[in-house]
Amino acid sequence: MTTVKVSLNSIDKVKSFVNDISGFKADFDLVAGRYVIDAKSIMGIFSLDISKPIQLNIYADKDVDQILESIKPYVVE
Repeated sequence: MTTVKVSLNSIDKVKSFVNDISGFKADFDLVAGRYVIDAKSIMGIFSLDISKPIQLNIYADKDVDQILESIKPYVVE
C-alpha cells in the first residue's frame, strides 16, 4: 500500500482526479478521520470535507509509479 495526501478542494479537481484514477485497475481509498471512501466515487468524495487535504491509500502491486505520476497535480506534502 502507498499513502499520499491529496488536495481535492474544488468540483473540477474532484472530477479530473476521479477520471485520472479510474483508468487504473488498482483500488483507491480516501481516508478522512474515521471515514473511508472509495476514491473512484465522486459522490463519496463529496461526502467528505474537501477543503482540507485527504489521505489517499493506493492498493497496487504494479503501476505505482504511473499512478503517482498521474495524480501528481493533486498531491500535497
